[in-house]
Amino acid sequence: MEYAIAICDDSDVDRRSIAGMVRRWAEASGSRVQLYEFPSAESFLFEYAQNKDYDILLLDVEMRDISGIELAKRVRAQRGRAEIVFITSHFEFIAEGYEVDALHYLVKPVSQEKLWEVLTKAAARLAVEPPSVVISVDGGTVKLFEADILYVEAFAHTVEIHTCRDVFKLKESITAFGERLSGDFFRAHRSYIVNLKAVERISRTGVRLTGGAEVPLARGKYDDVNRAFIERN
Repeated sequence: MEYAIAICDDSDVDRRSIAGMVRRWAEASGSRVQLYEFPSAESFLFEYAQNKDYDILLLDVEMRDISGIELAKRVRAQRGRAEIVFITSHFEFIAEGYEVDALHYLVKPVSQEKLWEVLTKAAARLAVEPPSVVISVDGGTVKLFEADILYVEAFAHTVEIHTCRDVFKLKESITAFGERLSGDFFRAHRSYIVNLKAVERISRTGVRLTGGAEVPLARGKYDDVNRAFIERN
């Protein structure tokens, strides 16, 4: 397996020490690692705006200006699902980690044994990561988990991907995008694909989804969508 791992720590000594441990873990576990080092939360966020495809984040809690806790909250606010590990010198921040579904806390000075244990645990969780698609938006890339997608709507030369929180516009045909999705999705209409896991009600003319959105159902599709819904739920 290959993992993209970011280390964000404003201490050059600590950051390099952790990077060395990560590389040794990769070698010992037979994993491939793309390692990224950031001296501040700001520098990480600058890169994160263009590339959100990180698997594991090792974040120092007590950084200047933007703390590791605040950085993690911003990542989660943008639907980032990376495994987050906080590195800290103090225990009083632990409660805040629950808000961002942190995997673990490591106390400085970080021991190689503890870090290796946490990296192995993160890798195990990533191995069962739910299906996702990667899209290009505004010059950057975004990983969308299928569970977050409600429906896809086609326009002339683009599609709009509607999630629980956002709408993403993509220059791609609905047919091509649909081929990238799993069997949890159904082509309800020539202009719409729906997530069967998000369906709340099916009528002869439309499909109502979580959150109240309703998309049209093409004539003759009623039996097919009901059958697909039963099979996927």
